Amino acid sequence: MSDQNPYEKLGVSEDASFDEIQDARNRLLEQYSGDTKRLEMINVAYDAILMDRLRMRQEGKIKVPERIRFPERLVQAPAKESPTKSELSNAWLQRIIDKPTPRDVLLPGAWYLGLSAISVFYQAGGDQVLQLALVLGVGIGIYFLNRKEGKFGRAVLLTLLGLIVGLITGGLVAGLLVPQMTFISMTANQFSTVLTFILLWLISSFLR
Repeated sequence: MSDQNPYEKLGVSEDASFDEIQDARNRLLEQYSGDTKRLEMINVAYDAILMDRLRMRQEGKIKVPERIRFPERLVQAPAKESPTKSELSNAWLQRIIDKPTPRDVLLPGAWYLGLSAISVFYQAGGDQVLQLALVLGVGIGIYFLNRKEGKFGRAVLLTLLGLIVGLITGGLVAGLLVPQMTFISMTANQFSTVLTFILLWLISSFLR
């Protein structure tokens, strides 16, 4: 093997590409792993080929790629940046908040406005009318939310959450505002119902 030229020692032709030379060297290093003398001979042959290619380049016979002249230079891909908290927050909001069309706002708004008017001005029915209006309001909210993306369970959850928050908040606020609203005759239950309708309208219009 000592009489062979560097190309023959690696088992490649003199016009072999750099990739072929590199593969041959790696294959031989793996094949003779543990044989120090043979490994040294392989590396010497590889270095001799590199020097021969550089000489040929200086003579203008070939163009040596950068990876032959600088095999230790590794091109590292730029690290992928992790999304910031602000970007994650914006993505979460985009999944929750909708950009409704005027129709998406006005149509449920008209329904809830009508239910609010019935709740305030039709006092003869008492609390039964309010309960019926709330049931209709929940159904309307579920319908319009489900119509956007077809997620019925999500629509039910958001609507019921709006109902609970609206009734609780309305009950607390009614005790403060209703006694001062002398310009209109409204009970605490009516005020709470109207406030709930406003919240359900916001949810069905601006959430998805």
